[in-house]
Amino acid sequence: MVKARITAGWADGHSVDHSFASSWDDGVMLASRRSWWRIARSVEDQSTRPVVPTRRGNSDRTPREAPVLEATGPGQVWSWDITDLRTPWRGVAFKAYSIIDIFSRKLVGCRVEEREVDELAVEMFEDAFGQHGIPDAVHADSGPAMRSGVLKDLLGNLGVTQTHNRPRVSNDNPFSESEFRTMKYRPNYPGTFETIEQARAYMDWYVPWYNQNHKHSGIALFAPDEVHDGTWRESWAQRDATQQAYYEQHPERFRHRPCNPTPAGTVGINLKKDEDSPATETERLHAA
Repeated sequence: MVKARITAGWADGHSVDHSFASSWDDGVMLASRRSWWRIARSVEDQSTRPVVPTRRGNSDRTPREAPVLEATGPGQVWSWDITDLRTPWRGVAFKAYSIIDIFSRKLVGCRVEEREVDELAVEMFEDAFGQHGIPDAVHADSGPAMRSGVLKDLLGNLGVTQTHNRPRVSNDNPFSESEFRTMKYRPNYPGTFETIEQARAYMDWYVPWYNQNHKHSGIALFAPDEVHDGTWRESWAQRDATQQAYYEQHPERFRHRPCNPTPAGTVGINLKKDEDSPATETERLHAA
């Protein structure tokens, strides 16, 4: 009897609770509410069961279009984000703001503050513009500071395109996320900072190290500064000479003559395929 009322309710678009309450209102108590739900779960054919709308499953909401950004050189596309720097106190964290050039992976802006403030982000960008010029586009996640009106006005007045992550999509901002992982998984990373002065001192050391000395796996193990100013080609030539000499001495250790990787000529966010692969740049260098 309960099963029949449940399936009849489903056919009319009613939930289990609706059918239970309606039966109750009619003066018929067949079983407890919990039993109704247990019987509902045992029904083999669930095809007519109404689907409860959720925020994620709301078909009336148009999905946000994926941001697509492309850079073929430094100074074209920047990505920025804010990460927490832990303190010994529960619920308290300092905020590390940073801007990265996605082509070279160079950190072009950074600051540490006690909280996220729109005006502080604007100041960071103004300083970065003064030192490195104005990019074509700036990408960020969808946090309040990233969507602030004052930053939007600054970028809009300068003709800079502004894009944001889609909701619940973790890989729309891979460059900033990767940089934060590099920072926090360094062997000498303190883990916690007791004062903001300690946090700032660490970042004052980290940023130059990252830009000048970090052998970045995403740019063929060159430093961001080398890719940013193009001097990686000199380092590549020396690496290649060393590798070729090693090959000549021990050819039996190779299946083919080694072809050393180079930074990609095109990088971006949500690109279908890089137009200029590392191998293509390597071939040009070998031919030069």
